Amino acid sequence: MWTYFGLKDLIDVALVAFLLYQTYKLMKNSGAIAIFSGVVSFIILWIVISQILEMRLLGAILDKIVSFGFIVLVVLFQDEIRRFLVILGSHKGLQFLSKLFSPKDTVSEKQKKFVAPVVLACMNMAKKKTGALIVIQQTMDLAMYIHTGEMFIAETNARLIENIFFKNSPLHDGAMIIAGNQIRAAGCILPVAQRADIPKEFGLRHRSALGLSIETDALVIIVSEERGKISVAHNSMLEINVSAEDLQQILTGEREVKNYC
Repeated sequence: MWTYFGLKDLIDVALVAFLLYQTYKLMKNSGAIAIFSGVVSFIILWIVISQILEMRLLGAILDKIVSFGFIVLVVLFQDEIRRFLVILGSHKGLQFLSKLFSPKDTVSEKQKKFVAPVVLACMNMAKKKTGALIVIQQTMDLAMYIHTGEMFIAETNARLIENIFFKNSPLHDGAMIIAGNQIRAAGCILPVAQRADIPKEFGLRHRSALGLSIETDALVIIVSEERGKISVAHNSMLEINVSAEDLQQILTGEREVKNYC
């Protein structure tokens, strides 16, 4: 058996293992890990009964279930499948090419241009207890969310950010999206996370920020109107009570977002 196990077989096994691991991570972040575990357990049970033990009657029943199981999986994991296709269709896989042809100084300069105004605006709004929801686009395109709000192009400016989220502003309820160091839209609608582990004291802003961090790789900043605190959501994690220094480090990529600290 092992005589015919060559390099192609090794690559095949490695790819399957990688795919299963990524699927596990995706299900864990979306809160569907229990359903995923049940599906895996059913597949293992089907293989044992049909292939190893060769139970004809029970195996035939399970074969019929597996034959239309794909439709059931699409219904159960429609959100996860949609997110996987979005990730697959994004340019995230080609990110290393842009790093090869873009100078590091230019990248760091762009980071400095939008980080300082965003941090300053968030600190001022936190002191005044002005609610805000700011989305920072990463590698995945956010065009579908940009089109849900009022689209415009403006340089990132602390005073402009504060004016947009001023309580009497018509755009203060939605989210602002910053892409390519520019403000691209305001008043945008974000997907709301439905996870059961979200604390009840978190409002719609926190749930929307976490929902977008589950759907995309965007980094979302929340300024609480009730508590005057800053939170950050990224990669399905939410960090609360973030200081100005922590926010700057997160935006510049010096550290990752920690979950519910």
